[in-house]
Amino acid sequence: MGMKIRFIEPGNRPYRRSPLNLFVYERYIRAPSNGMLTLATLASRSFDDVHCYSESISEIDWDDVVDADVVCISFFSFAACRAYAIADALHESCDMLVVMGGLHPTLAPEEAARHCDYVLRGEGDESLVPLLKCLEEYRDPVGVVAGACALRDDGLAGLEPEIPHAIDTIPDYSLVHRYKEMAGHNTIWPQVHASRGCPHNCSYCGLVAAFGRKVRCRPPESVVTEIEQAIEFFDAHHHRIAKMLWITDDNFFANRAWAVSVLESIIARGIKYNFTIQARYEVGFDDEMLDLLREAGFSELAMGIEFIDDESFAAYGKKSTRAEIERSIANIQAHGLRVRGLFIVGTENHYPGVGDQLADFVLEHDIDGILVQSMYFIPGTPSYDDHKDDLLDPGRWDRCVGAVVHRPKNMTPTQLQKEIIRASKKVYSAPRLLNALVKKRGLERVLFIGEFFWQASIRSDLRRELGYLEQLERS
Repeated sequence: MGMKIRFIEPGNRPYRRSPLNLFVYERYIRAPSNGMLTLATLASRSFDDVHCYSESISEIDWDDVVDADVVCISFFSFAACRAYAIADALHESCDMLVVMGGLHPTLAPEEAARHCDYVLRGEGDESLVPLLKCLEEYRDPVGVVAGACALRDDGLAGLEPEIPHAIDTIPDYSLVHRYKEMAGHNTIWPQVHASRGCPHNCSYCGLVAAFGRKVRCRPPESVVTEIEQAIEFFDAHHHRIAKMLWITDDNFFANRAWAVSVLESIIARGIKYNFTIQARYEVGFDDEMLDLLREAGFSELAMGIEFIDDESFAAYGKKSTRAEIERSIANIQAHGLRVRGLFIVGTENHYPGVGDQLADFVLEHDIDGILVQSMYFIPGTPSYDDHKDDLLDPGRWDRCVGAVVHRPKNMTPTQLQKEIIRASKKVYSAPRLLNALVKKRGLERVLFIGEFFWQASIRSDLRRELGYLEQLERS
């Protein structure tokens, strides 16, 4: 008969239908993660009954889940509280095995192991199926499968995870519940992940701790084939206004020769589409790469700027300077590409007024969109170890979505949260919305309108939390 296996990707808040889904990117809708999709695809090649639920795009059919043999729950830190609640409820009411994996369980395995039967640390490409086969044969995978661990009488037991060699799996999107129906929604973009690892050493980044500093790349032909399949999956039988594909690599340009090969393959295949990608500032000095990006259909770069003061760059191990960032932005824009800025506030070098300073930087350099987050602290990172005593409410992982989670050095948590609100409101003001309606065209206009409502939603959430932060300050 074989095993029935269900994958669940919890949301920071469970999905529910809402008119906000038409406008707000991360309120109730975003794309399922590539990690869950990849592992479910690998599992489906060895087991007949595999299906996925992502609370980013649909409710979970609990009638289907409750009689599964194994439930695999994959999550980032922001969804940890929801993941633990799901696992605890399943254990109380159902007879099944629960396996947890993903970035947060990899970096906080002992915490996760208190809510499940097994934790699978690491990337899972070459360890998940062996673990599932052990369970099918009623064998304990701990001590047998790399990365598999569980709580025993003397603590957490298990082998260390191993870095997988084969990472060229093209995910099967059809495995995700209601994904095809929801793919026509303009707040969901197709996503392709092409490489793993980062050679840099930013102290707040959990990805180096989880995936290592060696960059590993998928074959360019595999990446481009997935791009074609993703476009087909999203656009066939759907009328989507915001047609954009996001290559989600954290450092796509770390292996320059490979990155060039991928871009040249997109061009050679004749793919005509809008692309966005994350980037460090260094790509802004590579004229050949910028020309290739433009020719391949890339319209913007989401630059991990993080800070606008050199003291914070130095303090957190990010090898950048403000002057270099400014020159990079100017050159990227000179090549006809938009720049989207990703920022962090709340470092030990930030004071009241940092919100205005950030907004002024964005406006001065004509940055098209922003994401502003308070400094975050992921287990397993140097920043977490250095600041865990400064955390306001340890264990409230659901607040790790850009809100203030620590006591900053030079202002109160409430003041810092207000700085984020102020920066967002200044960048996404009514006059700038009117300017976008009049002067921007096509996708550029659609994106700004969508972000205007998204940022208003973020500010609303942050304002509602101000009283909670004031209570924590007094405790």
